[in-house]
Amino acid sequence: MIVLTNDDGIDAPGIQALLQALDGHAAIVAPMVQQSGCGHQVTTDRPIRVEQRGDHAWAVDGTPADCTRIALTQLYPQTKWVLSGINAGGNMGSDVYVSGTVAAVREAALHRVGGIAISHYRNRKRPYNWEKASQWTKQLVTKLMAQPIELGSFWNINLPHLEPTAADPDMILCKPCTQPLPVGFRVEGDHYVYHGEYSARRRDTGSDVDVCLSGHIAIVQLRV
Repeated sequence: MIVLTNDDGIDAPGIQALLQALDGHAAIVAPMVQQSGCGHQVTTDRPIRVEQRGDHAWAVDGTPADCTRIALTQLYPQTKWVLSGINAGGNMGSDVYVSGTVAAVREAALHRVGGIAISHYRNRKRPYNWEKASQWTKQLVTKLMAQPIELGSFWNINLPHLEPTAADPDMILCKPCTQPLPVGFRVEGDHYVYHGEYSARRRDTGSDVDVCLSGHIAIVQLRV
């Protein structure tokens, strides 16, 4: 069994693109509403409502990590892989510490279940091509799921946002970037308002940030 989740919510187009990449052969256990940027937060102080949306589709009133926990222990205990995404926005380098998308598969790795997080860098000047993203993802997950994976490790993939007429990108195995995200604040009275240009972030040469922002698919293996 393969379980799909995300942090954009069960109704997001990215998770449908991910399901399409798997030819529909997966269950969905995803948050009811958007949970972007929640990191590895889990819910232990209140009941978690789970609503069935189809034969193998469940909306969870919780975080992505909650979804993985409930999927692995309650709904689909025979799960072999948890795939998270396709996230609308990059999750590379230091992003993995705040990303709910990545936390979902990190939680799977903690349970010794294979995990792949897939995110799609966003250039705000043009729309996503989810059909193309699904095609790339199908190639990637087919290749990665055919390989043995070290217990406690998982894959983090970032797709580039290319011009519609661009050739398909290379798939590059690389290391995670160690540079911080852009951190800037605009002062408005006694409030500090965050601002930062994601595409202008610093990058280690050859790292996932460098690879993805240069127009290629960045593939990183991470460990808990």
